[in-house]
Amino acid sequence: MNLEDYILGVPDFPKEGVLFYDITPLMANPEAYKMVIEKLAQMIAQYRPTKIMAAESRGFFFGPAVALKLHLPFIPIRKKGKLPRETIDVSYELEYGTDTLCVHKQDIGKDDNLVVLDDILATGGTAEAMCKMVELSGAKVACCAFFMELGFLKGRNKLAGRNVVSMFVK
Repeated sequence: MNLEDYILGVPDFPKEGVLFYDITPLMANPEAYKMVIEKLAQMIAQYRPTKIMAAESRGFFFGPAVALKLHLPFIPIRKKGKLPRETIDVSYELEYGTDTLCVHKQDIGKDDNLVVLDDILATGGTAEAMCKMVELSGAKVACCAFFMELGFLKGRNKLAGRNVVSMFVK
C-alpha cells in the first residue's frame, strides 16, 4: 500500500503560495491509518518514551492512537486559552503566521522522556515549541516523530541535537 496515495496536495491553502497536505483521506481508509499508527509506534518505541505529546489539531490525528498503541499517557498541546489549569506557554512562528502553544504544567514531570509527535514536519516551529515546553519542565525529549517531513523546508534544522524520525520525506 502506497501511503502517499492518501495525501492530497491543496494549492493556495490556507493562503496563496502555500501547498497544504490534506491527510484526511488517509484516516478515511482504516487499513492505511492503522498501518501509519503501527509504523509510528514501532519507530517511537526504541526511544523508550514515558509519554506522547501532540499539538492540536492535526497532531491529534496521530498522538492519541500512537499513545494507546504503546500503552502510554497522551499529553494534549493546545492553543492559548483552551486549557483550564496552570500552563507552560511557548510562542512560535509557523509558515503562515505566529501562534502560542500551551500544556498543563503538571502533565510533564522531570523524569519524563516525551515524544513530540505531529503529522508533518514543515518549518519545525510547532515541534520546536513543544520541545521547549518539555525542556522548560526539566524533562527530556525522547524523539520528535512525524508521519511526513517536507525536507525542502529544512524544519529538521530547528530540532538539531534531538532525535528526529519521519515515515517519509517529500
